[in-house]
Amino acid sequence: MNKPAHNMIPVTILTGFLGSGKTTLLNRILKENHGMKIAVIENEFGEEGVDNDLLMQNDQENIVEMNNGCLCCTVRGDLVRILGEMAAKRLAGTIKFDRVVIETTGMADPGPVAQTFFVDDLVAESFILDAVITVVDAKHGMQQLDEHREIQQQVGFADRILLSKTDLCTEDDVTALKRRLVKMNARAEMMISEFGVAPIDKLLDVRGFNLNSILDIAPDFLDEDKHTHNDEIQSFVFKSTKAFDGQKFEEFMGSVTQVYGPDMLRYKGILNIKASDRRALFQGVHMLMGLDWGRKWEPSEKKESKIVFIGRKLPKEFITQGLELCLAR
Repeated sequence: MNKPAHNMIPVTILTGFLGSGKTTLLNRILKENHGMKIAVIENEFGEEGVDNDLLMQNDQENIVEMNNGCLCCTVRGDLVRILGEMAAKRLAGTIKFDRVVIETTGMADPGPVAQTFFVDDLVAESFILDAVITVVDAKHGMQQLDEHREIQQQVGFADRILLSKTDLCTEDDVTALKRRLVKMNARAEMMISEFGVAPIDKLLDVRGFNLNSILDIAPDFLDEDKHTHNDEIQSFVFKSTKAFDGQKFEEFMGSVTQVYGPDMLRYKGILNIKASDRRALFQGVHMLMGLDWGRKWEPSEKKESKIVFIGRKLPKEFITQGLELCLAR
């Protein structure tokens, strides 16, 4: 997970359960006069896709230009191939766009799409993953979270969570849903999005996958919750003011990802490493893990390690105890 070069194309993954309102949001992005050239990729959509009249196309060309300069493309085949073609056309000057938004299907786990940007060398040369945005239907969210593991994965992967249809709910219902979502993902910022209205500047350049991005953890994350839900996806935070032994940390986390990687959706942290005056920045997706050096610790700053883990039924005690053993003696 290297630092992006200036000419890298930022990519946003837009996900959300069937009927959550992500397509309404996408249509706004495609039509609004925001002055940005955004290429939107619809990754295998059914009847709930972008307005069909926007996608009238011939067999030779699968990229359609919108009135506001955005491009829309449907992916019937391989996402890697489409991204490669788009990057080549952009380089050749035959199409122009500044960033990409990929909409996944309502039943999709965004994990494999996210991994594409780290695993495939050709994609990683041109594109940098900016963030995963998840739209949650506030009216039906509680029930959907109970019944579908896909929506739990979508929430777990999110850098931003947009709540739609809050106008159809009581304030108490929205509060209860927010608390549940925070328990599942302690680091995603939440915002309301009615009828696809959302501040575009809050959805783009989030730098959620950038090692230097701020590690936001919901302040009320550990508050007692009257409503307990046995969600598969949960998050927990490890904190310590003691310095880590860097080698022990890397070895332990390497073994953890080998065993639990498929169930580790996102994990991210700032580390205080012994004998270093710089903050170590750490994050991972499933088994892919990256560590980099950040800025120097400020003299007035408390040198505290802080890591958030988001995943499916992760062994919290085992991971926490293992990390304690990695602290320098």
